[in-house]
Amino acid sequence: MRELFEEGLGPSPLDPEEAARNSARTGQRKRFYARAGVREAPEGFAILLDDKPVRTPSRNLLAAPVREIAAIIAAEWQAQQDLINPMTMPMTRLANSVIDAVAGHVDAVVEDIAKYFGSDLLFYRAGHPEALVAREAAHWDPVLFWAAETLGAHFILSEGIVHVRQPDQAIAVARAALPSDPWAAGALHVATTLTGSALLALALMRGRLDADAVWAAAHVDEDWNSEQWGVDEEVAVRRAARMADFRAAAAVLAVQTKPFG
Repeated sequence: MRELFEEGLGPSPLDPEEAARNSARTGQRKRFYARAGVREAPEGFAILLDDKPVRTPSRNLLAAPVREIAAIIAAEWQAQQDLINPMTMPMTRLANSVIDAVAGHVDAVVEDIAKYFGSDLLFYRAGHPEALVAREAAHWDPVLFWAAETLGAHFILSEGIVHVRQPDQAIAVARAALPSDPWAAGALHVATTLTGSALLALALMRGRLDADAVWAAAHVDEDWNSEQWGVDEEVAVRRAARMADFRAAAAVLAVQTKPFG
């Protein structure tokens, strides 16, 4: 099992796109077990294959902090057919990354998320056409208003791609809202990198937007271009793979940050 996922971790285990590329290069192995299950353990809820515990690529026990997450991981293993395909197991890949790479390094992961507050997707707006300008505002402005009202983070907008320096105070208060739990931090990092927006990820974590609304907001420009010029099939395939990783991260945030819901 180790060989199935160790390439998927790669040098940057919390980069889901790099993990997906590495997983695609890893040969698939035959399914060797009859059933997948969950058992409570000191580390949380461990994943079992035929009553034997699963290990991460770094040989840690594959265990989730809550049964809901463990059940999703076990279901991914149970759903495998003759061959085990890591590409169809986003929650397992996320769990491996959290256990092996985030635990013990939460501060570094949180700092990486916080960098997005200096150049978040939501800050850079189209100047034309008017319909796109209006669509960006409809999806993005409510999140910015929420950040200002709830967090006290007042950010500056810019037209086009010219960088604008954000206020240190806004970045600081937004940074203070980030989680210290490794599972929440790991999931938030994945949501941030996939959407290009720490603010959208934070709004998801705090329950301001649901997963569908966040995903739509992250793809306003892409969807606009598709409407004008048609859908690129290769882009659509990559987007579907990214969505699976995003859904796994959203599921973790939903159970790890329930007080915010």
